[in-house]
Amino acid sequence: MNINILGIESSCDDTSAAVIQNGFLLSNIIANQKVHEEFGGVVPELASRAHQQNIVPVIDQAIKKAGLSKNDISAVAFTRGPGLLGSLLVGTSFAKGFAFAQNIPMVEVNHLHGHVLAHFVQELNVEKKLPQFPFLCLLVSGGHSQIVVVRNYFDMEVIGQTIDDAAGEAFDKCGKVMNLPYPSGPVIDRLAKQGNPKAFTFSKPKVGDTDFSFSGLKTSFLYFLKEKMKENSLFIESNINDLCASIQFTIVDILMEKLKNAVKLTGITEIAIGGGVSANSELRNTLTELGKKHNWTVHIPEFKFTTDNAAMIAISGYYKFLNGEFAPLSISPMARMKM
Repeated sequence: MNINILGIESSCDDTSAAVIQNGFLLSNIIANQKVHEEFGGVVPELASRAHQQNIVPVIDQAIKKAGLSKNDISAVAFTRGPGLLGSLLVGTSFAKGFAFAQNIPMVEVNHLHGHVLAHFVQELNVEKKLPQFPFLCLLVSGGHSQIVVVRNYFDMEVIGQTIDDAAGEAFDKCGKVMNLPYPSGPVIDRLAKQGNPKAFTFSKPKVGDTDFSFSGLKTSFLYFLKEKMKENSLFIESNINDLCASIQFTIVDILMEKLKNAVKLTGITEIAIGGGVSANSELRNTLTELGKKHNWTVHIPEFKFTTDNAAMIAISGYYKFLNGEFAPLSISPMARMKM
C-alpha cells in the first residue's frame, strides 16, 4: 500500500504544498508573494493574508498534479516552526482541518529539519546520491546560519550558529544599502559574476571556531560606503559589480572557514548545504572546490529545494510517519523552535 504524505509549508512568505509517495516526489507547488518587494522585506501581516488566499488552490493543485485525490492521502505534514506566527497559523490550521476531515494523522515538522532532509527528496527516474550518516550540514538562509551534525533522520545537533544576524540577512541588508531590490541575495550573486572579488577587503568577525557573526560585517560595509560616497557620490554605481563580488566573497569565505573548523572538530567529511543561501553560485562553487581539495563528499541541493518548499516538509513527514511520530489536533505553531 502506498504511503502518500501531503506536505504544507507556510513559515514565511511562500505558500507551498507537495506530495511524497513512498519517499518519491510527485508534486511540489509554490506560490510566491511579490507584494513584499516594495517594502524591502517581508511584512508579516501581508504574508499571512496572502497565505489565506493561496493555501487552498496550492494544495488542490499539488494533489491533482500528483494524480491523487484527497482520499489517497495517508497523513498531512506541516511546518510548526520556526517562522512568522501568522503565516504558520494558516498552514497549521489547514492541516488540522484536513486531517480531521479525512481522519488521518498529522505530522509536525521543524522547518530547519526540513532544509536538512531536503537532501533525501527523490524523484522518479532520476538518479541521486543521498548523504550517508553521519554528515555535516551547513544550513544558511535569511534567518538562520548553523552547522549541524546529522546522525540520522531524527538525531541532529547544532555545533555552530550565528550569534547575531544570518548570512542571508547580511546579503539582503548589504544589498539594501547599495539600493538593490529585495531580495538582494540573487541580485548580488548575478552582479558579482562581472566583478572582482578581491577589489575591496572587509573585516571578518572574531567569534568561536564554529559560530558565525555578520552584524559587524554589515556595519563595516555601511561605513565603508559612506566614506567612499563622501569622495565620490557615484561610487556605488561605478563599482557595483566589484562591491557585490567582494561582499559575496567575504560572506562565503566566513562560511567556509567555519565549515573547515567543524570538519576538523568532528572528523566528518560527508558535507551538505541547505537553505536559501545554498543557491548562491559562489558558495556552491567554493564548496565544490574545497571538497575536491580536502577529499570531502559534497552534497549540493537542486535550486528548487534550496528556498522554502513543501517537498522538504513532506519528506520529513514521511520519515516521521514511518517512525510513528504523530501530532495531536491541539498542537499550536511556534514562532521560535530549536533544531
